[in-house]
Amino acid sequence: MKVILVTPNFHQQRGNTITVQRIADKLSELKIRTEVVSITEENNIKTLPHGDIIHGFNAYRFYKFKEELATEINQYVVTITGTDLNHDLFDQNKRSDVVQSVIKAEFVHVFSDEAKQLLIREVPSVSKKVVIIPQDTDEFVVDTSSPFKKEEKTSLFVLPAGIRQVKNIPFAINGLKRLHEEFPFIRLLLVGPILEDKEWQKVKTLIDENQQWVQYIGEVPHQKMGTIYHQADVLLNTSYTEGQSTAIMEGMASELPVLVSNNNGNRSLVSNGLTGFVYENIFDFYDYAKQLILNPNKRRELGKAAKQYITKHHTNSNEAMSLLEIYNHIYNESK
Repeated sequence: MKVILVTPNFHQQRGNTITVQRIADKLSELKIRTEVVSITEENNIKTLPHGDIIHGFNAYRFYKFKEELATEINQYVVTITGTDLNHDLFDQNKRSDVVQSVIKAEFVHVFSDEAKQLLIREVPSVSKKVVIIPQDTDEFVVDTSSPFKKEEKTSLFVLPAGIRQVKNIPFAINGLKRLHEEFPFIRLLLVGPILEDKEWQKVKTLIDENQQWVQYIGEVPHQKMGTIYHQADVLLNTSYTEGQSTAIMEGMASELPVLVSNNNGNRSLVSNGLTGFVYENIFDFYDYAKQLILNPNKRRELGKAAKQYITKHHTNSNEAMSLLEIYNHIYNESK
């Protein structure tokens, strides 16, 4: 069996890229051949490579890509990844494409029950073909060739995210600025590619204004992220919406306390006060961040609980095997 994995911007270090590469690697271990096709803004692809199964990631982007192909795709699996569910489905210019994408799919793969319930509420007719398969996590090896070195006697907050509006990066800088005035030893490290130039100009202005304690190191190869997590004291996610953040999962697996915004994707991973902190507003953010700065025991407690949660629910979670069961069903039904 050969599976064609179709995903937006595979050349960039995004959450979808990490997810698709992990799935391809895991399927390879199961002796399944895979090939990745990258959907780009200037997409010129009109035909797909031959494959037994087509698996698209991001319902909106995949459907637009599919409709422009010279050959029709009659059977496919689609994975809801976050932006498609939380934004595109509620955008009047994109909603119909998202709806058609999931209606025409053989199966719709989501990462959590929260995502499933939201999708079914909006598109009830797909309820019987929505499948929840939690994401697995990658294991990192800490090496000495880190693209970043933490200053001694500092408390490091790390925000791994592509720079785009939905990630709400200015909130992290502005939110920690007040704390930096009180605790000048805190630092903020931003890691990720520039995905929206307009948003980058906003973020860059804030970085320049706070360069004594905010640093941006750009895109880091995924295999190097373990060294970043190893040096961090707290992992941040300030996104307006999320699917199921691989960065949060990796931080939790690295025994980091996480401080994340209150959205469906983040709540599917983090239980407030138990496996991390989930903030509602700037006041919560300030209070939780201050606790994490002042209380090393709390950091250790949350980090340990976070790792235990990820180990139980997202390590060797049979992600690839569950997908293979779906593929086999489609493959056998088509004979």
